[in-house]
Amino acid sequence: MKTPYLFDEFFSSGQEESISPFLTPSSRKWGKNLHLRSALCSSLLLAIAFAFSFTSPPLSHLLLILVYFLSGIPALIASLNDLKNLEINIDVLMTLAAFLALAIDSGLEGALLLVLFELSHGMEDTVSTKAKSALHNLNHIAPKFAHMIDREGMQYEKSVREIQVGEKVLVKHGEIVPLDGIVVEGISSVNLVHLTGESVPVTKSVGENVPAGAKNLEAALVIEVNRTSSDSTLARIIQLITEAQSAKPRLQRWLDQFGKHYATAIIALTFLFALGLPLLGQMSYFGHEGSIYRALAFLIAASPCALIIATPTAYLSAISASARKGILLKGGITLDALASCSIVAFDKTGTLTTGELECTSGECSDKALSVAYGLERQVTHPIATAICKLAQNRGLQPAAITDFKVIPGKGVEGIVEGRRVAIGKPDWVGIQVQKEGVLAAMLFEDKITLFRFNDQVRTEASKLIKNLPLRPVMLTGDHSQSAKTVAEMLGISEVYANLRPEDKLDKVAELSEAGGLAMVGDGINDAPALARATVGISMGRIGSATAVDASDVVLLNDDLHLLSWLFKKSKKTQAIVKQNLTLALGVIVLATTPALLGLVPLWLAVILHEGGTVLVGLNSLRLLK
Repeated sequence: MKTPYLFDEFFSSGQEESISPFLTPSSRKWGKNLHLRSALCSSLLLAIAFAFSFTSPPLSHLLLILVYFLSGIPALIASLNDLKNLEINIDVLMTLAAFLALAIDSGLEGALLLVLFELSHGMEDTVSTKAKSALHNLNHIAPKFAHMIDREGMQYEKSVREIQVGEKVLVKHGEIVPLDGIVVEGISSVNLVHLTGESVPVTKSVGENVPAGAKNLEAALVIEVNRTSSDSTLARIIQLITEAQSAKPRLQRWLDQFGKHYATAIIALTFLFALGLPLLGQMSYFGHEGSIYRALAFLIAASPCALIIATPTAYLSAISASARKGILLKGGITLDALASCSIVAFDKTGTLTTGELECTSGECSDKALSVAYGLERQVTHPIATAICKLAQNRGLQPAAITDFKVIPGKGVEGIVEGRRVAIGKPDWVGIQVQKEGVLAAMLFEDKITLFRFNDQVRTEASKLIKNLPLRPVMLTGDHSQSAKTVAEMLGISEVYANLRPEDKLDKVAELSEAGGLAMVGDGINDAPALARATVGISMGRIGSATAVDASDVVLLNDDLHLLSWLFKKSKKTQAIVKQNLTLALGVIVLATTPALLGLVPLWLAVILHEGGTVLVGLNSLRLLK
């Protein structure tokens, strides 16, 4: 009972039929680029028909019938369905022109229109398929079955759709992780290139999370599933890409609506010119100089096929190129918003910095640091880790600590050489500190040693700030001294510190009104600001799920240097769209009036129209680079 449901589910998904899992490999091969294959076959038959039109007209007519059958019947059926739904669009317009050409004894021109129209459709499908390749590749790598381990340790296969949270999955060497989970047995390296764009393998051991879609490179892993197939990392990325491809920019939505009204107007004008031109002069209705012939040439020249595909192919190509870089965009509308931004605001902790503390104290003697090392190595805390790392870098050994105690929320204490030592919050140790940046103090030999800490700045952050084409701003809830220190290291002159989430939201609203603002953040506290900004950009690997959901762009690999590339790609996308629109409008404007005057014959109108459509598609493919 499960197979029919899956079969219906696939075909209701709207995905390309040639990637259906229900097709055999040979059938899938024949189904790929079917429009293009049919158009190429029709074009060959048309070329032979044209050659025989001079020597054997009956054979030429027979071949033309085959061309109309291959390219015309599918177009006619689709147009009749559109008319049945009271929808007049470009396909209806083109089909009408082709069959009217046949009616006025211009069968070759009508066949040429059908062939070139199908070729342009095939090119458009190929462009769309290439642009959606990231989604198709993710669907392709997703395993359909997984190796399960029952309570007795026996192995068996099970559909990933039926696997529940808490079940254990065996992932062998070279296999793709089918579902998100936690490693419970084994240690191995996994490749996350399909998910994050990061080519360097990451080691996963017991207790660590492994996302669906990761490739296991070394030893076998046993994973306890913590997300079902519909909620896995891979499914989430596929959903984000799907939403991105369906979220249309304002210009594209306007052109979609414009196309329907425009097609109706052009068809009405065509009939008006065909019937009315002879009434204005000596022109006849029929023949190559007649009003019907000229009206058909006008109909074809005025058809906005290139205009309609000018924007979707460009945006799809840009979205696909971004996905391959590890950048998920929630729609082509995001590219427009990015291009409008003049300011980029960064959260500090976890965005410009790694979130790992670095001890920068220079006031600590080796002996005092050795004692601090002995105390802190027994606890797990970011401050303790930073102190231990500083001691290790100095080549120190930890002092021997007795009577060790942890005071929750305060610090740690113990006995060294018969004397009490303590390290923790300054007020707990016994002093009041006015200086910002002091997070810990140590009492040793009746002396107080202060420790300062800073986040470690990301290695790529400095280069990013220098290369950014936008004005950089820092928004952080951290204290001003720490914020200014990081800002000076990176070359950011505009800093807003000590911000609560509501303060950060207000500042983002203020900056967004002053000029388009892109906000980059990672934590739950950044989510409101990410949602309010012109464009919210979240860090996918370390960012919270809330921040990812609230943002418009997700950096899967947390690679900040990609921001410069992304802003440039948004500008280039706008430039390509403008070029496409100029080319499409240019063909319409330059060809329509000459067609009515009889200066552009039917065959040339066909070539100009379909040639413009193909050029627009090829121009959009430049964004895939």
